[in-house]
Amino acid sequence: MTTKTKLCFIGAGFHAQTNIFPAAVEAGAEIKAIATRNLERSKAALLKFGSTGTPYDSYEQMLKEEECDGVVVVAQPADQMRLAMECIRAGKNVYVDKPLGWNAVEASEVAKAAKETGVVAMVGFMKRYAPIYMKLKELINDEKLGAARSFEARFAVDSTPFCKTEDEFMKLVAIHFVDLIRFLFGEVVQVSGFSNNRSEHISQTLSVKCANGVVGSVFFSGMTAWTRESERMMVTFDHGFASAEEVNTLVVHHSSSTLEKTWQFLGEQDYVYSPSASAMSGAYRDLYVRGFVGEMAHFMECCQKGQTPVSSAEDNIGTMELCDRILSVIQTSTRD
Repeated sequence: MTTKTKLCFIGAGFHAQTNIFPAAVEAGAEIKAIATRNLERSKAALLKFGSTGTPYDSYEQMLKEEECDGVVVVAQPADQMRLAMECIRAGKNVYVDKPLGWNAVEASEVAKAAKETGVVAMVGFMKRYAPIYMKLKELINDEKLGAARSFEARFAVDSTPFCKTEDEFMKLVAIHFVDLIRFLFGEVVQVSGFSNNRSEHISQTLSVKCANGVVGSVFFSGMTAWTRESERMMVTFDHGFASAEEVNTLVVHHSSSTLEKTWQFLGEQDYVYSPSASAMSGAYRDLYVRGFVGEMAHFMECCQKGQTPVSSAEDNIGTMELCDRILSVIQTSTRD
């Protein structure tokens, strides 16, 4: 009989209750305790997700009293580094929703503390665990279409209610695709870009080159124009291309190897990958497709086995460094 992974939670806000709690339960976790600033809120969250665990209005007390496999921190961005460090000092494995640290220096401090303490420290970059991007990563690694040569990326959303500056937009929104670029293509060695912003309305274009030679163009937008959130990642290989559209459809095109004119016969091949949909999938389909269940399952496995997460605190340093570099380049080009 498999023992359930016992998780404690700090925070029970909208994102936590909409995505993280249900994803953890779906992945098989047992919610052992929840700590918020309000005891009644903690009790309500436990009840909502069918847990008989313990409510707290003090995370310090919870960390002191509860034995668990890991702690999930989903709090305000300004609080997350401090809370993560408290968990690490208490010897607890910890998952922290992005961003973990507001810059590379802060990210390094957390990674160093986790390494010294010997605990699992994972950052919530759910796109790494989304089936569409895992499949795209597989295509890049196995080189069945040849080597990846270039990519075009788009990530656009109305971030104006919660991002008022370009810095906030990069660290709270665009960071997902910044991290995804590193996950898919490796480290970025060159970056250039421009922005055309108006107050909290953000529009950015970037050009990047990776250490392995892959080049890419990136479009980020945080504007009311994008109330319909949109994302795309198209990769060109030696012998075809793959286009990941809106999280749930991956089109893979194999170019014909024949020397004949392919328009004269059915010589082109496209494979389309997508999740099924039915009344039985309910809201859980979205949690799987977007990667929330996958990341929770991965964190739980790392806690049980003592493994280093794919999106570890140490790896997070590279993502924060790249965010800092992008901001520096854009701000310099704006001044010029």
